[in-house]
Amino acid sequence: MDELVEFRTEEGARVLVSVDPRGGTGARPVGRGDRGPEQVARTFEASLAGAGAAASAALRVFRDGSLAPDSVEIEFGVKLTAETGAVIVRGGAEGHLLVRLSWAPRDTGAAAPDGPAARPAAGPGT
Repeated sequence: MDELVEFRTEEGARVLVSVDPRGGTGARPVGRGDRGPEQVARTFEASLAGAGAAASAALRVFRDGSLAPDSVEIEFGVKLTAETGAVIVRGGAEGHLLVRLSWAPRDTGAAAPDGPAARPAAGPGT
């Protein structure tokens, strides 16, 4: 069964995260005998900083490369631990990172072909 770990935001708000106890949280119990959530020394934002830096670096690689997509979408799972902060969750034996690149159709400015599709539709009474 998962255990709760308590992170605090930089503004002091509580964020409870369910963690796998087999992972070894490195945190300390908060409650007196009731085994309440464990508190983490670093803030929630500091715990996510590594995942944010990884996302930023991946985004930079795909945006600044020779592919020049119009849109980049990066998806990965993040696991929070008290000991290491945010960890990119693995899918299988490797880290899981899904990247979607897209390009919008370009208007080449070429003249439209002559034909029914190129002419405006006839309105009522024409």
